[in-house]
Amino acid sequence: MSYSPRLRDQYKGDIIPALTEKFGYKSVMQVPKLTKIVISQGIGDAVADKKLVDTAVEDLSRIAGQRAVATISKKDISNFKLRKGMPVGTKVTLRGDNMYNFLDRLLSVALPRTRDFRGVNPKGFDGRGNFNMGVKEHIIFPEIDIDKVNRIMGMDITFVTTAESDEEGKALLDAFGFPFMKK
Repeated sequence: MSYSPRLRDQYKGDIIPALTEKFGYKSVMQVPKLTKIVISQGIGDAVADKKLVDTAVEDLSRIAGQRAVATISKKDISNFKLRKGMPVGTKVTLRGDNMYNFLDRLLSVALPRTRDFRGVNPKGFDGRGNFNMGVKEHIIFPEIDIDKVNRIMGMDITFVTTAESDEEGKALLDAFGFPFMKK
């Protein structure tokens, strides 16, 4: 018996039939699915302090369960004392089991730990069924030891789906149990 993430089993067993019935798909291949999750952090103060990028990479790697990489600037911007090739952020792309495990931890542990949490704003869709959301504090994840954090950073999380429209993408994320705000 091999390991399979809980949300992948839920997708195959419950979500595919529910979305097929709701949207009237003729084939299982038409049902939207989550292809990847991209987590990124911009670190503006990294221009002055290079150690910030290293700690951000470590924290993001711990949160994602996969090695994060530093992103570098593409051009010089003199007003920000920025040179081409300097590290300015971190990112990690999750697919497969790592993606489902991260989504499970995000929905069941991290988001409920957010202060004054009233739900995720559903305005983060891009018109093609992909969803973007921001997290103000990375310490909501249980993998981060608050005592060892010298700086609280935010992050952007992008959920890339195969959905054709925002309605289909929202229905997919709703089926996974996304806590969208009620209007």
